[in-house]
Amino acid sequence: MKIRPIILCGGAGTRLWPKAKKHQAKQFIDFGNWTLLGKTLERVKASIYDTPIISTNAKYLKQVKQHLKKHKIRKFKIVLEPAKRNTAPAILSTALIKDIPNKQPLMFLAADHLIEKVALFNKAIKKNQKKLTHNNIFIFGIKPTIPSSEFGYFLTKNTKVTRFIEKPKEAKAKQIISKKGYWNSGMFYLRKDSIINNFKKYQPNIYRNCNKAVTKAKYKSNVYYLNKQAFTKATTKSFDYAILEKTKDINAIKLDIPWSDLGSWKEICKMYGRNKRHYYKKKNVFHRPWGSYVNLFNGKEFLIKELYVKPKGILSLQKHHHRAEHWVVTHGKPKITLNKKYFTMKPDETIFIPLGAIHRIENPYKKPVKIIEAQVGSILKETDIVRYQDVYGRVK
Repeated sequence: MKIRPIILCGGAGTRLWPKAKKHQAKQFIDFGNWTLLGKTLERVKASIYDTPIISTNAKYLKQVKQHLKKHKIRKFKIVLEPAKRNTAPAILSTALIKDIPNKQPLMFLAADHLIEKVALFNKAIKKNQKKLTHNNIFIFGIKPTIPSSEFGYFLTKNTKVTRFIEKPKEAKAKQIISKKGYWNSGMFYLRKDSIINNFKKYQPNIYRNCNKAVTKAKYKSNVYYLNKQAFTKATTKSFDYAILEKTKDINAIKLDIPWSDLGSWKEICKMYGRNKRHYYKKKNVFHRPWGSYVNLFNGKEFLIKELYVKPKGILSLQKHHHRAEHWVVTHGKPKITLNKKYFTMKPDETIFIPLGAIHRIENPYKKPVKIIEAQVGSILKETDIVRYQDVYGRVK
């Protein structure tokens, strides 16, 4: 039996746009003629998979259909949530639709994850298919590259998961990694009967109401419109809290592959840094007295650029009215001014420059400084620079 991929596509992406009234959902952001949902749809075209099911809400229905058309996926099902109830009701409702047989293996994927080395990922899925039972769950762990506080972790004994740790502070993350902890990717692999059995046992309220929501759903043009009255009675809970932290039969599939949920501008900057040769165009290089910069990608209300600050180069002391900035240092040791603070940064360190903050980059050393910068705001032009001091005489 082929594996049924279920793509969870209801996220709002508010972490990237904390103050924006109309924010873009991360899975639909154009990062340069590609989106995270598009990459996910391409991934499930592999021969191990059956036709995809997408769990989303009415707000995103049009964009999901546009993506399916663009990626030439003609056979699919969409399950529409009538209200936000977190991932537990979303996962269960999608699994309960009648065209999924009871013992069908289901692979739950987030619509907004970037996975590289896809062949290794799919190989691990296929390899573990025979181990699926009527009550066990497999989760995917990613070998950490840094002690990040942006992800959850889990610890294992052999392949059994013994403990989950929710987004620890960096010092704690270092301890977890020293104990061979893995990032919890939020991807799940299990059979339909296992989902049903686990929810009946640990979350009877969610099971009862989601079952009603599916039974009473309206079905039209490949779309299940879940019954609102029943669905809204289901308890709002994440799958992790509802099931994973209660059941004892969880196995880990450990992967050492490049993975990111691009959940922060730091992660997005790093992604562009890794792939900058794909985005680099000579016509987008601009020279300044302190060095140069290249515009890598101009997106909707964001701009990614790489700054090159030559030895002894000093940018003007400045602020912006219309944009905030996120910097990731990739090379050298820049001296930073941020309002009344002065400090030195090292490679792989990151900093946020809020809207209106007075700031400066200096390179007092013999080695050049390189920084990947994400500008986020309504106006992303050089005209939005208010200079206070400048060693090159550019203060008006």
